[in-house]
Amino acid sequence: MTDTQVTLLIVDDEPLIRSSIAHALGDLGYEVRVAEDGFSALRAIRQQAPDILLSDLNMAGMSGFELLSVVRRRFPAMQTIAMSGAFSGDEVPSGIAADAFYQKGSSMGALLQIMGALAHMERRAARPYSEAAPIWIQRNGLDALGDSYVTIACPECLRTFPGAVGSSICKIRETICVYCRCPIEYALVEPAERLPSQALRKGRAEAQGTQESTAQFYY
Repeated sequence: MTDTQVTLLIVDDEPLIRSSIAHALGDLGYEVRVAEDGFSALRAIRQQAPDILLSDLNMAGMSGFELLSVVRRRFPAMQTIAMSGAFSGDEVPSGIAADAFYQKGSSMGALLQIMGALAHMERRAARPYSEAAPIWIQRNGLDALGDSYVTIACPECLRTFPGAVGSSICKIRETICVYCRCPIEYALVEPAERLPSQALRKGRAEAQGTQESTAQFYY
């Protein structure tokens, strides 16, 4: 049991995962609520802001990348934990606006240790925009010329405008709002989520090629 009741919001689009974590933490004395995606999480936060937000990264609608970025800007005092099976280790992946990282599949003890460390962490003040984490957004598709583009929402004037993304992968980008000229950093959701599987497929292909070359050498 915790000395004082800490409130949590668990965000995951997999019902089994969010319910199992919620039940485990609820039994330990935490006050837990759940949400199925980023949009429903923001509605829950508007009703009552939790002490800790635990969010999956890969979700339909508004992903965890986007949700954590919004929370960092709008609710800087809220402590946040990113959760994913696409990244390994205990370090927060680069560019993700979270205080800590929990690898899916790890033990509940590991999550409790992370939450215990957050309790002793000095809460950051709101940071200047130039030091803030990038906005994570999704590709919109192809424009009339066949080029990939995104719709960027300016965090200052809140107006949206299209931006071309080119072909580079997993790179934080910079642009200027066409209305208020505010500098904006943004990154794409899809490449970060596809990268682990792409690397795995590439590794398997290279391994297969090496085996075939070795077989040809001996025969």
